[in-house]
Amino acid sequence: MKSEIQRRRTFAIISHPDAGKTTLTEKFLLYGGAITLAGMVKGKRNSRHAVSDWMEIEKQRGISVTSSVMQFQYDGYCINILDTPGHQDFSEDTYRTLMAADSAVMVIDASKGVEAQTRKLFKVCVMRDIPIFTFINKMDRDSRSPYDLLDEIEKELGIGTYPMNWPIGSGIDFKGVYDRERKQVLQFEPDGDNAGRKEAREHDFSLEDEGLRAAIGDSLYETLQEDVELIDGAGYDFDLEKVRHGKLSPVFFGSALTNFGVEPFLESFLKLTTPPLPRNTAQGVVDPFDPNFSAFVFKIQANMNKAHRDRIAFIRICSGKFEKGMEVEHVQGGRKMKLSQPQQLMAQSREIIEEAYAGDIIGVFDPGVFSIGDTLCAPGKKIAFEGIPTFAPELFSLVRQKDTMKRKQFVKGATQIAQEGAIQIFQEIGAGMEEIIVGVVGSLQFDVFQYRMENEYNVDITMQTLPYSYIRWIDNEEIDLKKLNLTSDTRKVQDMRGRYLLLFANQWSINWALEHNEGLQLSEFSRN
Repeated sequence: MKSEIQRRRTFAIISHPDAGKTTLTEKFLLYGGAITLAGMVKGKRNSRHAVSDWMEIEKQRGISVTSSVMQFQYDGYCINILDTPGHQDFSEDTYRTLMAADSAVMVIDASKGVEAQTRKLFKVCVMRDIPIFTFINKMDRDSRSPYDLLDEIEKELGIGTYPMNWPIGSGIDFKGVYDRERKQVLQFEPDGDNAGRKEAREHDFSLEDEGLRAAIGDSLYETLQEDVELIDGAGYDFDLEKVRHGKLSPVFFGSALTNFGVEPFLESFLKLTTPPLPRNTAQGVVDPFDPNFSAFVFKIQANMNKAHRDRIAFIRICSGKFEKGMEVEHVQGGRKMKLSQPQQLMAQSREIIEEAYAGDIIGVFDPGVFSIGDTLCAPGKKIAFEGIPTFAPELFSLVRQKDTMKRKQFVKGATQIAQEGAIQIFQEIGAGMEEIIVGVVGSLQFDVFQYRMENEYNVDITMQTLPYSYIRWIDNEEIDLKKLNLTSDTRKVQDMRGRYLLLFANQWSINWALEHNEGLQLSEFSRN
């Protein structure tokens, strides 16, 4: 068991849309032999889609909407990749996926640098104190100066950077990278008409090699000598301890589309990351090598297989070994159960598995009893992992069903999609489910919600945008809602668990509520 856990690596890939995250994921799978042809990810016009994008709406838009999970073997390691949605309208699903990872790979577009979405995701990584590795992609296109890119990462994200390799030119002048550890230049040679379809050929040179000057030209040769001297003398020292606590990010330059620099990156990453990390519970820290099985649910996905109308709970194993048919305790449900149909997933395709270990992500059939953040453990162990934060939605819509005869399907669809965590549902206090307020982190989730209600639950809905931008949970349960002194545009609602919240149009209204109601405690997110 110990050696199996030691060879596990579980990481999430994060980026802003179009930085090349799905392409990088595919190249990893290619090296691991999990797929034989990279999908050349394109938009609607292309019939082939990335292996990791399976939902119909993703294929139409050419983007990742839900988080996918993929496992493959490489060089003796068993690797679990969590591919997160990169779209700017991504949902909370992305935040939660990061709760299941032990490290993160941040993909940055060399011409655009740090973008808005990267900042949001980065904050979650920092909150988790996990290692962050940076892959600066698309060096074979015109890009910004590597110094500017590193400086921006340090300023924007507040993390030190350590370039593991250094680019030689960019765009049509991109000639390769200098590997600082091996002290060798890997020359980049795109394969003419086939650039992007095949691997780039690589040649190794040492810095002193006379052939290097001829291969990259005088100007780039001189620049490289100066750059190497500068980064060796002026940069941060490499500190593995800082890397492991997310204070220093190892940075790699390359081009995922042409495969250049991807394999050296994967090899360094595997050497520098750790096996599964210990996890906090209310009862103390759980060691991954503890023989007692424990896990938590971080994602629920309904209707992955339209023919079966199933619900899959994705669980991250935190300690011990899972065996098919074993009995576990569902802590929040207060009962023992057998996890049926345990599956290893590769986006939409799946296979039933016999065993899995700490660090692995598996899917189990959910009969409708699991919620996000639930703990599963060996019978009698009674531990509960820390809850996964529910982030405050930023956009709100009033939703009704068009056909009142379909109330049952409406309630079922809205409730199930909310349990998956793609949307949050709120109701007027004391009211039924005839109309609900749906809150989301990004507007794409409204489209996904409407699409799924129509296609999976056969319910037509109307949606009316509401003028609220902020939501706050009321922390003091004893407060009398009727006596609250609030602005006229503030709305009182309750969530699915019956907790009270306030919807605000602006920050001024929040300040008013706090100033005019002594002792009122409001929080930006609740924990599941």
